Amino acid sequence: MFIPYSCQQITDEDIAAVTAVLRSEYLTQGPAVAAFEQAFAVRHQVAHAVAVSNATAALHIGCLALGVGPDSWVWTTPNTFLASANCARYCGAAVDFVDIDPVTRNISPAELARKLEAAEAKGTLPSVVIPVDFAGLPCDMREIRSLADRYGFKILQDASHAAGATYLDRPVGSAWADLTVFSFHAVKVITTAEGGLLVTQDAALAEKLRLLRSHGMTRDPAQMEQAPEGPWYYEQQELGFNYRLTDVQAALGASQLARIDTLGVQRDALAQRYDRLLAELPLRLPARQADRQSSWHLYAVEIDAQRTRARRIDVFKQLRAAGLGVNVHYIPVHLQPYYARQGFRRGDFPAAEGYYDQALSIPLFPTLTHAQQDQVVHLLGQALQDCA
Repeated sequence: MFIPYSCQQITDEDIAAVTAVLRSEYLTQGPAVAAFEQAFAVRHQVAHAVAVSNATAALHIGCLALGVGPDSWVWTTPNTFLASANCARYCGAAVDFVDIDPVTRNISPAELARKLEAAEAKGTLPSVVIPVDFAGLPCDMREIRSLADRYGFKILQDASHAAGATYLDRPVGSAWADLTVFSFHAVKVITTAEGGLLVTQDAALAEKLRLLRSHGMTRDPAQMEQAPEGPWYYEQQELGFNYRLTDVQAALGASQLARIDTLGVQRDALAQRYDRLLAELPLRLPARQADRQSSWHLYAVEIDAQRTRARRIDVFKQLRAAGLGVNVHYIPVHLQPYYARQGFRRGDFPAAEGYYDQALSIPLFPTLTHAQQDQVVHLLGQALQDCA
């Protein structure tokens, strides 16, 4: 029996919500998107939510709304998916990276502070920093906000893994970043099949995002540069994009959002059970921090080379052959050929590279049964023994 590292959970309620839209007058650009945005904003204690076609699109227009352009520097973590860096390149900006904290696997506030001090002396401070809540664990946003206020950069928080997570007793996206991005890809905490969303407390930023997601076009007379010629009239005010979410997707997202807390409890219970079952194996387990609650999008372990000679490649192959859909999150972005051609090389960010060299994401999703989880633990222990 194959056990994937993650998978979506679709209920009868989800199907009914989508069916209702399919039978309505609007498949897109109707009321379901606004309803989903409002529900997400309320749940995450934020003033504005703007839904888009995917999280990469969200990161792209987030950069644009924050003023990123060809003269900008944007910094992010190397331990992330490609989109966290690519979004800045889409705007013509230069990209650099900040190494991770080896415990949280998130961007290191100490490394960020050190790098900012050096950049200030050289006149190369970033205009935007993109911290990433890896695996669903929120970053040290209070410390990053303090640095932002000191050095004058904006924060575009990539919470693609972290819908429903909390930091300092508040939902992710509510308090510290200028903009926060969420992903609703099929394997995320909640899904719209494909989709993304940005939240902000800033009304002007939200309005800019709404303009950018739909061709830079408005039908609001109050925003137009000249009086409307008739009810059909619209104006393009920015070079925008077709990054809209459909009503069909929004209906699925709203249905899933209604049980986000239940899904979070299920994921956390499974993660706690992994913590107990894996405690004696030669692994480094995900961190738990007292001041934040992970959404547990991923359960990523590291093979502890000090305690076993087992190689990650051998363990990975044996687990895949046994029917476990293990994966590796992530190859450090700076090691990709595109970024290597910009001068980055192995050794630049040793903590991220050290994590990657031993990382393994094992199955975690709400419908994972205890019997399946026991099988994962048994096969992982067997592989570590066989490959040592």
